[in-house]
Amino acid sequence: MKGTCEMTELVLPNDTNTLGNLMGGRLLHLMDVCAAIAAKRHSNRTVVTASVDSVDFQNAIGLGEVVVLKAAVNRAFTTSMEVGVSVWAEDTTTGQRRRSNRAYYTFVAVDQSGRPIPVRPVEPETEADRARYAAAGRRRELRLVLAGRLPMEDAESLREHLAEVAAPPEAGGAESGGGAGSEGGAVA
Repeated sequence: MKGTCEMTELVLPNDTNTLGNLMGGRLLHLMDVCAAIAAKRHSNRTVVTASVDSVDFQNAIGLGEVVVLKAAVNRAFTTSMEVGVSVWAEDTTTGQRRRSNRAYYTFVAVDQSGRPIPVRPVEPETEADRARYAAAGRRRELRLVLAGRLPMEDAESLREHLAEVAAPPEAGGAESGGGAGSEGGAVA
């Protein structure tokens, strides 16, 4: 499917730390590869990693477990794409999965000389796609504000969202679906 990737990897002894858990750097590598495949599929171009943010390590993945990674392009901008990556640990004896990690990667499509080139937009189809699309726009504005490349007063979508989640519930805040838990972004 365009703009997505699903991968699995068995955790072997060489991948683990002294506690028998998958090393964080190894997991970040796998996440980067999965996200890059999704971005490359969306853009049909060579892509380079521009940034990684909001990496959440929730549960360790142990020796012998299977790492399940799912990535999807949340939104494309002029030359860049935000890719949400979700990771689960799978116990192969029971088939049970538990959420392990998630992160947002930004990739830039480049030509043969390494210069950024335009990518086609993402066209969200489902309500979940639209939520991830909108959240990706807010995260992009936040990245640009924090980098000093966008004045906060120009970050309209981000400001509107912050005002919504800060509003009392009767004014359309968290209880009406606008709360922090509705941010979306990584692949479910």
